[in-house]
Amino acid sequence: MATLTVFTPAYNRAHTLPRTYASLLAQKCRDFVWLIVDDGSSDDTAELVRGWQNLDNGFEIRYIYQENGGMHIAHNTAYAHINTELNICIDSDDCLAADAVEKILTKWRQVRDCGYAGIIGLDADLEGRLIGKGFPVGMTETTLMGYYAAGGYGDKKLVYRTDVINRYPPYPVFEGERYVALAYKYRLIDQDYKLAVLNEVLCNVEYQADGHSTGMWKEYVRSPKGFAFWRKVCMQYPESKKRLVADCIHYVSSSLIAGDKDFLRTSPRKLLTVLCFPMGAVLSAITMKRAK
Repeated sequence: MATLTVFTPAYNRAHTLPRTYASLLAQKCRDFVWLIVDDGSSDDTAELVRGWQNLDNGFEIRYIYQENGGMHIAHNTAYAHINTELNICIDSDDCLAADAVEKILTKWRQVRDCGYAGIIGLDADLEGRLIGKGFPVGMTETTLMGYYAAGGYGDKKLVYRTDVINRYPPYPVFEGERYVALAYKYRLIDQDYKLAVLNEVLCNVEYQADGHSTGMWKEYVRSPKGFAFWRKVCMQYPESKKRLVADCIHYVSSSLIAGDKDFLRTSPRKLLTVLCFPMGAVLSAITMKRAK
């Protein structure tokens, strides 16, 4: 059995998946499985993947099709079908960095018995420029939330133990909505585990014009229950006092957009929610306007 699963949620990405595939072929270490979760694509994704499965790639390619449910549902599906010790998500428009598999597994052999939930590494763009901020000199372990609370920023690449990530609840499903923050599970894991720091670029990323990192104003309106759920989690496990207030304002805003009349009673920070209501109401009006 392979040690690592590289899983890729894909929705109409037949035009970018070949780049991801090429980056996997370029890996010197082939101790991995590639799992593609097709989230209801209507393009040539299935045919493309079937063609690759018929080739001698040096690694197994697994393909699962599901009705379109959103990125978080694709992650749920992936986690339910991963049977390797470790897993890493490489999006369908990104590339696994050169020798990333070898770097991950070498690091893991060093820290496997130290009780970590996995490894945290770096992202760079397609030209190799670091995304955000690197790790402080001498940092050997951190939580994801702790890294950002200490002034870190920018996307980071996470490699989790499969047994750990499946120990926590799956991403919730809200009817008619297609977004819940992937950081939900990561925030829960942070309460119990640390991550070993690997100060290496593991993924080269490109943000698509129609990707999840863009068009967030519209997403706030399309998936308000999912956003309100995430803000409640953030309020339960805050990064900082300043971030707590911001999350509470967003919680009020998303709850109002969702039409949730019970949001004050279910808030984990009731007094703060009352105090943040005016700003949350203003934000909800701004969101609705910006989303048009």
